[in-house]
Amino acid sequence: MTAAQVVAGVAALVAASGIALMMAAVGGWQPRERVRRATGRSWSWTAVRLPAAAGVGAVVWALTGWPALGLGAATATIGLPAMARAGTNAEDQIDRVEAVEEWTRRLADVLAIGIGLEQAIQTAARTAPPSIAAEVATLSARLAARTPTETALRRFADDLDDPTADLVVAALILASRRRGPGVAAALTAIADSVGEEVAARRRIEADRAKPRTTARAVTVITLAIIAAGLLNRSYTGPYGTILGQVVLSATLGFFGAALWWMHSMTRSTRPARILAAAEGRT
Repeated sequence: MTAAQVVAGVAALVAASGIALMMAAVGGWQPRERVRRATGRSWSWTAVRLPAAAGVGAVVWALTGWPALGLGAATATIGLPAMARAGTNAEDQIDRVEAVEEWTRRLADVLAIGIGLEQAIQTAARTAPPSIAAEVATLSARLAARTPTETALRRFADDLDDPTADLVVAALILASRRRGPGVAAALTAIADSVGEEVAARRRIEADRAKPRTTARAVTVITLAIIAAGLLNRSYTGPYGTILGQVVLSATLGFFGAALWWMHSMTRSTRPARILAAAEGRT
């Protein structure tokens, strides 16, 4: 590695950092409110992944002199974190559904005492599971502010944004309209159904974790081989030619496509919601 390559790499890193800071100043670092409530973070990787990818790609290109490897590094900066978070995101969704089940059982227990629906929701909000505590507290605050019960429940469903949670909210909406007995028993039955779904989802995710682990291992081995090859330029010298860059680009492209194909097979698909979102509701 020559001094010129080091200087070029440092210059590219400084330029990419400046671009990232300018984009942060213009667009801001704040994620969507639902992401903030779910993760507790005040910034989002999505907001900076493009400038970060450009910076990584520029540095790799400057240090190696291979534009194909720079482009591959930029693409990996965007794609690898998304694939690595797939299992974590699925587990987070399952945890939130399990929290909905737990809160539903607590609400059914409170309703079994014989108090009203609105008061029961506010009482159960005090012991809501941490995963949905913010959404339940918002629902309780809306009811305390005299928001119509059905409107508050529909907004609660939009905040949770989960088709399984829609089942619970739909039962609560019917209970708010009819005000008859049997609501506690109905909620308990729904909670049992949700519990079975949670167990099924966990079994599915356990099976999907195996190919994810294989993909991670293959990726780490491949990156190690690339790093070792860069240290031995006499072995990887042919890739420095124009034809070598074309071959390297095709190889990295096929490898990336195979990884993304494996990722798509293990990615969870969310079913359609039962209750329409607020902006699409008539």
